[in-house]
Amino acid sequence: MKTLEIIGFKRANLGKAQTKELRNESYVPGVLYGGAEQVHFYAPVILFRDLIYSPEVYEVDLNIEGTHYRAVLQDAQFHPVNEMLLHVDLLELQDDKPVKMEIPVKMVGNSPGVMVGGKLVTKLRKLKVKALPANLPDYIEVDISELELGKSIKVGKINTGGNYEILTNALAPVATVTIPRALKSAQMEEARAGKK
Repeated sequence: MKTLEIIGFKRANLGKAQTKELRNESYVPGVLYGGAEQVHFYAPVILFRDLIYSPEVYEVDLNIEGTHYRAVLQDAQFHPVNEMLLHVDLLELQDDKPVKMEIPVKMVGNSPGVMVGGKLVTKLRKLKVKALPANLPDYIEVDISELELGKSIKVGKINTGGNYEILTNALAPVATVTIPRALKSAQMEEARAGKK
């Protein structure tokens, strides 16, 4: 898993006035939990860009006034109108404690259904997994090399290699090859011609 450093500062005052002042100065307040104690901090909003607006998963090296914490993003809150980042929740990683995270899906292989004119539709871009920090994958590979026209690959069919557990519903489709309208009508014409 890639690491991203975020340099922050401890928050002494947790009141609304100070929080608003921090946001006006382009800082994001946050909390780190899961360790011995909760740590309230703030950091420049620009440092969260790669962490939040990237499909990749990062381990955060949170540097708060010289103290380093290993963490992962658990939640981010945004302003409902202007989409400004308002708050982040980070979970401190501990080698012996499993973590739940959303991991991106990566399609591999060539679908026979796509080769004959179907369209690959990704239904789930991320899957929720549970694993020890050392076993968290960068992405989950989904093999589509046997995906035929009109068929789906469900979460339950994904091979995890036993390193992590997928928590997303096993019956949920990850990818589907849809039949385009033009191909459907051509198949119907063939079927009609075959009946004559």
